Amino acid sequence: MNWNRLWGLLPLALLALAVAIRIMDPTPIQRMRLVTFDEFQRRMPRAWTDAPVRIIDIDDSSLERLGQWPWPRTRIAALVDRLRERGAAAVVFDVLFAEPDRTSPKQVLQVWRRLTRDPELERIAPRLPDHDQVLATAIGKIPTVLGFMLTAEPQSSRRPRMNWGVAVAGDDPRPFLGQFPGAIVNLPELEAASAGQGSFNSSVDVDGIIRHVPVLFRLIGDGTVSGEIYPSLAAEALRVVQGASSYLIKSSGASGNTAFGEATGLNKVRIGRITVPTDANGQIWLYDSGYVPQRFIPAWKAMAPGTRGVDVEGRIVIIGTSAAGLKDIRSTALNPVAAGVEIQAQAIEQMIVGDHLLRPDWTMGAELLWLVFLGGILVVLLPRWGAAWCALVAIGGVGVATGMSWFAFVELHWLLDPVYPSAVALGLYLIQSFILFLRTEAERRNVRGAFSRYLSPALVARVANDRSTLKLGGEIRDLTVLFCDIRGFTVISESLEAQALTSFINAFLTPMTDVILSHDGTIDKYMGDAIMAFWNAPLDDPDHADHAAHAVLEMVSRLETLNDEWRAAAEAAGEPHRHISIGIGLNSGDCCVGNMGSDQRFDYSVLGDVANISSRLEGQSKTYGVTIVAGEATIEKAPGLAWLEIDSIRLVGKETPVRIYTLLGDETVAKSDWYHGLVLAQKNFLSAYRAAELYTAVDNLESLIIAAGGKLEGLTDLYERRLDELQPKLFETGWDGVYTAATK
Repeated sequence: MNWNRLWGLLPLALLALAVAIRIMDPTPIQRMRLVTFDEFQRRMPRAWTDAPVRIIDIDDSSLERLGQWPWPRTRIAALVDRLRERGAAAVVFDVLFAEPDRTSPKQVLQVWRRLTRDPELERIAPRLPDHDQVLATAIGKIPTVLGFMLTAEPQSSRRPRMNWGVAVAGDDPRPFLGQFPGAIVNLPELEAASAGQGSFNSSVDVDGIIRHVPVLFRLIGDGTVSGEIYPSLAAEALRVVQGASSYLIKSSGASGNTAFGEATGLNKVRIGRITVPTDANGQIWLYDSGYVPQRFIPAWKAMAPGTRGVDVEGRIVIIGTSAAGLKDIRSTALNPVAAGVEIQAQAIEQMIVGDHLLRPDWTMGAELLWLVFLGGILVVLLPRWGAAWCALVAIGGVGVATGMSWFAFVELHWLLDPVYPSAVALGLYLIQSFILFLRTEAERRNVRGAFSRYLSPALVARVANDRSTLKLGGEIRDLTVLFCDIRGFTVISESLEAQALTSFINAFLTPMTDVILSHDGTIDKYMGDAIMAFWNAPLDDPDHADHAAHAVLEMVSRLETLNDEWRAAAEAAGEPHRHISIGIGLNSGDCCVGNMGSDQRFDYSVLGDVANISSRLEGQSKTYGVTIVAGEATIEKAPGLAWLEIDSIRLVGKETPVRIYTLLGDETVAKSDWYHGLVLAQKNFLSAYRAAELYTAVDNLESLIIAAGGKLEGLTDLYERRLDELQPKLFETGWDGVYTAATK
């Protein structure tokens, strides 16, 4: 299974899920969107204009002056008469008169009859007025709209009296309207006297805030369109005050509306000369202006003599209450304690002024398109550009969405949601960045795991942190190169089975590799039993020759420990032990180091003459009977160690001779008297040897053997053979004291 491919598809799957969630539009998404629109309105509420609408407020001060609620219908009738006298264009009741007035004489007389049998009561009763009739008479003298309540449960068989007609252009709007099976209606005598009736039901969103005002409702149970569709209180007030007889509903499929064969709901409602744009469900967005004191007239002031402070002439007057005890308090985007009558007044103002908030039916598609566009860009670019640059893309996308939404609200009064697309984009950015982080960390772990056995920790860290280093190419650097090989490995391999040979090689290479890496070396490659390593790459190491020299000393020491362990294991198993010896070549100088190979496979390796000479020097360790052979450049870069010159040699394939040295110990050995005596004896021998002073060389060799104390037997034996073999040549012309190697 290709997990990288699956991880790459995950952001696309999340983007598709985000689109699906937006189409389903669950409650949390709705609330997030609505809160954003509330914030737009808080920052720029609708500017209040002196529209011909006023509220006669049954407030706390009016209750104190005129008595507790409910007032006698005669008092309400007096209020209606006073408004008519002061020139009100229409009276609208945000109050329901569903039951007879309890203070009406005929209601009171029924109580009195249970208390007394006085015949005088029967004589007086016919002459006393009926309060409900008094109110009916008052509202019959001025265009009046009564309010009724639609309910979720059927109430009585009586439906609100209809004073209007309904015409429809386009698809049937009824399935899209808010539907109710029942209604609480006004008294029949009041309905008969009124010019119209409308529902004062509100539309509450999922968080309990009123942001929409319905224009039309559907009261189910009747068979005709005109019998099913009822207006809101605000819509009916506009119809009555204009003297219009009907509502014209324009829905999907009507002339001028493109619906592509789909019934998508309402578009507009025409009320007289006023066209009201609605959403698909026949509602308008409440473009809240907030509380405006000029909108309210206390009821006690409207009933007081005189006209000071009571400007109702030519205006629609809505009678309602803001008193907290009467429980007609609602929450809007700008006012958490708005009076219900204030919402009706604002709706009428909006429809008269034509200042509406709009959320066209294409907005959801536009928001989804922006979501897919921005999310798709991040999905494509993040793996290529990385988190830093794509952070700018994500922030820029959020800024564009926010700026365009605000511009659309301010200039066009459109409601476009910037939050959900922005939240999804930021979420995708964070999730995909986290995925990339996990993938990068996994790749780094894989790189460390794959290369930690071959490269120094410094190189592993560099490759893990910067994968651009894994490309073809090299640079010229001053390096110290090491070659290490097991002596007599062919004989050893022939005596071991394949599995045993593998175990042996691993047991040798592992500790040798540990030593090299612990001294900041880099393993170039393994060649069977041989190791190639180098220092001062990829990271700078000014003391690379010194580190390499200390590494080879520790390798020799570690091999002695390994031989002891192998000897003990062989004796315990009753098997013979074969002592293991190694040869090491060291050389320093400029090399080309970098990723060598092909586009398909390459290694971090070294090329150059210095590496070739190091390999030749390792081969000469067997010839000279020493473990370590180093070139002169290495000694110059690490002069503080116990180096001993052993010869001047012309290597195979080379014309220029080089001086070679062996390493006898670290700085402590270099300060010892034994070392200084050995160096002096070796210097005297090489001087006589190179000057062709045979007898002096033989004497100096004896002194060298004594100074070495038996530690350089292989080297001194070689010198003895050389003197024997070269005696005839020492007297020939052209002797330069340089030994020419016959083998690599």
